[in-house]
Amino acid sequence: MATLYDLLGVSDDASDTDIKRAYRRAAMKAHPDRNMGREAAAHAQFQEIKEAYAILSDPAQRRVYDAVYAKEMGRIAREEEEAARKQEAARQEAYARHVSVAMRFAEQGYNRDVVFGVLLAGDCESQLAGHIADGAVALHLSRQADNVTPRNAAEPDEAVPPSSSHGAGDESQKSDDRRHANLFSAIWHGMFGLHP
Repeated sequence: MATLYDLLGVSDDASDTDIKRAYRRAAMKAHPDRNMGREAAAHAQFQEIKEAYAILSDPAQRRVYDAVYAKEMGRIAREEEEAARKQEAARQEAYARHVSVAMRFAEQGYNRDVVFGVLLAGDCESQLAGHIADGAVALHLSRQADNVTPRNAAEPDEAVPPSSSHGAGDESQKSDDRRHANLFSAIWHGMFGLHP
């Protein structure tokens, strides 16, 4: 936003002499007689320069302008700070939501590519989705490793109860079916933003 000081090309703490000198220079440069071929634009600019000088050369008007300008600039700065604060809060909330989704899918046993795909489907930026997916899967794997207690080498192996090949195959097939159904469900819900 150009100020009256900007129109004359001086700083806001310029002296009366500096303002007068800057006005003469700007007026000469913008005068319509010196701008053949663009008289209309030069005339408009010349009028703005004259009005700026009229305000800034009068001490009372200059004080009022400075007070109003300072108040307006403070208001704009506060609005920009508030908007930046809201944007940062929304970014952090979205990040927390993406991490939560990634951890949920990682804990369900999905691999990094599935977690990455779910994040992308949830409008997560690609590079961030990669970092979150890597971290969530690594954290889940480390938690699994911490929960596994190492067996004492002196203890004999536990006997595995015999099972019929038919029963084991059915359980394995059911487990695979559930995993494929969960994968499809996860992708479906991730793509359309639906949560089970």
